[in-house]
Amino acid sequence: MPETPHKIYFIAIGGTGMAPLACLLKEKGHHVDGVDGPLYPPMSTLLADAGIEPRVGYEPGNLLGQDAAKPDLVIVGNAVPKHNPEVLAAEQLGLPRLSMPQALARFFLSERRPLVIAGTHGKTTTTTIASWVYTSCNTDPGYLIGGLPLDMDQSFRVGTGPRFIIEGDEYNASYFDRGPKFLHYQPQTLILTSAEYDHADLYPDPESLFDAFRRLVALVPKDGLVVAYGDAPKVREIAAEAEAKVLFYGLGEENDIRPLDLETDADGSRFRLEDGRRKVKVSLQVPGEHNLLNALAVWAVARHDGLAAKDVGAALASFRGVKRRLEELGNADGVTIVDDFAHHPTAVGKSLGGLRQRYPDGRVMALYEPRSLTAGRSFLFDEYRQAFQEADAVLFAPVFHAERLTDDERIDLEELSRQLNKDGVESIACDSIDEMLGKALAWARPGDVLATMSSGSFEGLPHRLLGSLREEAA
Repeated sequence: MPETPHKIYFIAIGGTGMAPLACLLKEKGHHVDGVDGPLYPPMSTLLADAGIEPRVGYEPGNLLGQDAAKPDLVIVGNAVPKHNPEVLAAEQLGLPRLSMPQALARFFLSERRPLVIAGTHGKTTTTTIASWVYTSCNTDPGYLIGGLPLDMDQSFRVGTGPRFIIEGDEYNASYFDRGPKFLHYQPQTLILTSAEYDHADLYPDPESLFDAFRRLVALVPKDGLVVAYGDAPKVREIAAEAEAKVLFYGLGEENDIRPLDLETDADGSRFRLEDGRRKVKVSLQVPGEHNLLNALAVWAVARHDGLAAKDVGAALASFRGVKRRLEELGNADGVTIVDDFAHHPTAVGKSLGGLRQRYPDGRVMALYEPRSLTAGRSFLFDEYRQAFQEADAVLFAPVFHAERLTDDERIDLEELSRQLNKDGVESIACDSIDEMLGKALAWARPGDVLATMSSGSFEGLPHRLLGSLREEAA
């Protein structure tokens, strides 16, 4: 029986999870309204295309004013503080409220078979690969992706098939729902890509984060499935606690799913997978070991669901990637600009390795911004030093949250640059992003690959670089 349409109001509607959820609810027939600060593409475009026109600026009158239509439900974003004026207005009115993951579970997951992708790295890309594979195999999945896929028109879909595919974020849900988002997602099947320490602002030590992953694994029912990255001992340890069947994937021989006869070059990867009594040839055009591993995880789930091997293989071969994940923005005067979301040393190293594969003859320069509250911390010093060995040159932007970290907590980028220079990797710690832009343009020469790496807007640096290079070439 169809659910009665609700009037639903989003506080901070422009978030990467909130905006797609708003569109999903609108598509399902609910009346959706919301508020945020000034929004810009892609989220402003996403909402506009769905016919949603958010209010700009948080004002109690948006909910309490005479002309305000009292909503049936308020959905609150995880970055909204409890003293937000519209939060206070909603409480004054006694309106029911949900966090984003609570709403997703209520309206979309309760009657589906959720496929949840979790882990410190690779969630967005693996969720996108899975959504593309299940869509290409004509299973009409529902999905919500925390990024913008290159192969699909939207990052969300209600779908009519049994599967709903969702990125399982370990970050907190809201000011009133402090646990990890993924604990709301009712996983029938779980992919666990990795388990490394992150989100130091929420998890005081590694074990507290690992415990969250353990609680997620425990949610998978006995008749469900856990697909876990078997080359990481901590992932194996966590997955081994599952009551459900567990399949391990990776490069090592001890894994259930691993690539055979692996070949990699600038055009991608080619390998074979054991599939019952036969071996199936698979190819990927997206570069990097991390994308190979992501594809293995999706293969395991799709084949377990009975999707035909040839159809899954064809979908993997046609997958082109996700925006801001090793996304080539353009080339000017012989210099290629690539934009990437990497913000943890492991992800940085994997992304730079992928660039080495795609551009084997180019000089790789990394322009890195420690954007998150974890990325700018000193305990990652040695891991960063190792990760940036994959680059020929590195420019560091200032730590974004420097004022929120003590001197002991904050990474010393000047010292990191000195150590990288000793290692033979040319490096400078810049005082501003404008300085970084100038030094990158001065260093760049034909054949170079400039990779911008940040989990935020980076003050538009990727496109500013490309525009400046094109002006110089004109």
